[in-house]
Amino acid sequence: MVTAADLMPYSGARDARAARQIAVWLFVMCGLVALMVTVGGATRLTDSGLSITQWDLIIGSLPPMGDKDWISEFEKYKQIPEYERVNRGMSLAEFKTIYWWEWGHRNLGRFIGLAFLLPAFWFVISGAANSARLKLKLAGVFLLICAQGTLGWYMVSSGLVDRVDVSQYRLAAHLGLAVLLFAIMFWMALRFGQPTDKQTPEKVSPKTCRLASLILLAAVFAQIILGAFVAGLRAGKTYTTWPLMDGRFFPEGYFLGEADFLHAFETMAAVQFNHRFGAYLVTAGAVVFWLYLRQAGASYGRRALLVVAAVFLQATLGIWTLVLAVPISLGLAHQLGALLVLMSVIYNHHHLLVAQA
Repeated sequence: MVTAADLMPYSGARDARAARQIAVWLFVMCGLVALMVTVGGATRLTDSGLSITQWDLIIGSLPPMGDKDWISEFEKYKQIPEYERVNRGMSLAEFKTIYWWEWGHRNLGRFIGLAFLLPAFWFVISGAANSARLKLKLAGVFLLICAQGTLGWYMVSSGLVDRVDVSQYRLAAHLGLAVLLFAIMFWMALRFGQPTDKQTPEKVSPKTCRLASLILLAAVFAQIILGAFVAGLRAGKTYTTWPLMDGRFFPEGYFLGEADFLHAFETMAAVQFNHRFGAYLVTAGAVVFWLYLRQAGASYGRRALLVVAAVFLQATLGIWTLVLAVPISLGLAHQLGALLVLMSVIYNHHHLLVAQA
């Protein structure tokens, strides 16, 4: 819950200059997390995620140093089901290609940890971050970054024993935590930005505005998670028609004869339909949100229109990606588009809280 203290200038920083420095750093961290999400998506789309079969925080940061090391890594990869069932006969050169994607993904994660820890430590010891509340927030974010690395290995380990892919549930959790980290740091960065002039809504309830914003934010987050299930089951390469799925609104096999909640997350037809339907709901919600906030005043309406624009861009990217059966470039653009939508909703919610405080 946001308190009056959260809306005070500098939000726990020593002064305006320190606040600007912390804001810039947090925005850069958001950019790094967005890059991490993109590289993770590329790792997924290139089938590279299981190429490194061990996790070592320190030694694992070094790549193979010679032919002997490369052969050793390749032999480890040959022991997992993905090689046996999917990539049997792969050459060492082909293995190196997928290995570098996963190695880059893991080392970008290590870099993000350091890029957060070292500046945060400096801001604390220099006094730039001079409130206990802010220090606790920074410590909490760093713990989430560490948890994200652990969750990443937990996800990878699910594909090393009796599967040729990682668990879609663990993939959704891994992406969800990355998106949560992005959202938290973006929100914190906004707290250190320039104060917004207070504006009293004209014809609507401030409480209703904020509630609508929170509902839309939850819907966007849920839609991103549904997209992770599509990625996890590679469902984007099936039913590549729109608006119908092979001529039907509900794809064949979507409904089972008996109730089974997990069915909605375990078949290509179900997860793709869920993601499509979620997109329709988010799009409708964004339009309703904009129409409602227009009544609050011109500035409210303009900011809400940013949400509508981001959602329509993302929906267009999603359809384009689907009908072309998920080319890597469009798949990654669609993934980044999700973060753009999230940013637009968080930005609106921040403005609502500050302007109506």
